Amino acid sequence: MGDLSGQKVVVVIGPGFQDQEALEPMQFLADEGAEVVTVGVAKGTIRGIHGAEVEVSHTFDELDPASFDAMLVPGGKSPAFLRSYEEALKFVREFQVTDKPLAAICHGGQLLASAGLVKNLRMTGWPGIREEMLSFGADFQDLEVVIDGNIITSRNPQDIPAFNQALKEKLLERQAA
Repeated sequence: MGDLSGQKVVVVIGPGFQDQEALEPMQFLADEGAEVVTVGVAKGTIRGIHGAEVEVSHTFDELDPASFDAMLVPGGKSPAFLRSYEEALKFVREFQVTDKPLAAICHGGQLLASAGLVKNLRMTGWPGIREEMLSFGADFQDLEVVIDGNIITSRNPQDIPAFNQALKEKLLERQAA
């Protein structure tokens, strides 16, 4: 298929992220040649729900969302934390208008919903957010990966291999276009 050299992916992350859902896709993307950049409310080290640490390298006001080729939103408690910050919602909204791949796993849909991006969206996520996503107007499905336009969603850590592959394929499609 090809590699992701020259591609830049921004990871929107906050404290309480689900360790595997952040670290495994980030490592996959880096191994495939992409540049992975983290963004959050404040710079510094944050912890996942199982103790993993990620260094947040930039704050939302320091980056132009349009300068990235894809966005990754890991699950855990991070999306619920981030959705209370207008700068995070604005960053996600501004990225979405680029029509570039936006990948959210597990609870990641909560951030997309708060940014106003799930109405009429075919999506999946952690079963516990189903009712919330339905209340925001999403067409919520129980599938390993759901792709609707540029948005890729998955349910949980077991879906990560398929999630990673779907994101890679979307990036390669854009690269070839």
